[in-house]
Amino acid sequence: MNHLPELHGEHLWLRELRATDLAPFERIHTHPVLTRYLGIDRMDARQAQDAFAQHLAQPYSHPRRKHTLAICPHGQDVMVGTMGLLVEEYGRNAMLTSLVLLPDAPVRGHGHEAGRLLMAYGFGHLGLHRIWAGHRADHTRMRAVMLAAGLHPEATLRELFHTQGRWHDVTTYAALAPAWISRATPAEQAILRGAGLPSPAGPSDAPAQSAYVTTS
Repeated sequence: MNHLPELHGEHLWLRELRATDLAPFERIHTHPVLTRYLGIDRMDARQAQDAFAQHLAQPYSHPRRKHTLAICPHGQDVMVGTMGLLVEEYGRNAMLTSLVLLPDAPVRGHGHEAGRLLMAYGFGHLGLHRIWAGHRADHTRMRAVMLAAGLHPEATLRELFHTQGRWHDVTTYAALAPAWISRATPAEQAILRGAGLPSPAGPSDAPAQSAYVTTS
């Protein structure tokens, strides 16, 4: 299995999804507001359950290409959101994806920290050089989240995905390993050094499909 370790920050931590996370996962993906800015349309309950089963299977893929993790508040083992990383097929690149927090999540306002934890894992354990992310161009408050994660504006991709009956532009951001690592926090530095992490599988085991980012 290719399980990710727990990644701990100041306000939240990330872990693999578990079967007991179905209820919050379904709540997110069937919610008309929480899915408003995602790159996929709102699901019905059956679709959400099928998607959840696919996410649970990620650690059993070889090589593992998709990493969808549960966001939990500091000191609590309860899923209040999701964060993902997709490692691309070429080069040493990956994309942050699927940042969503429940409306009553105590970690609201700290979503960027989830991205930073995964970036530390990607730049460290996975040996990535470039990590990018994006948001729908009309979801302007996400700019502050991207900047807080240490990502820099790059471009606007025109009509990248189609949801809710129309095409949407996506604004993209990226970070490069040397510059991002130089500004990492002590907790992120520990992840970068691989403290308590298993040995990496190697570059050939870390490719993934490219896709648009779906932050919310």
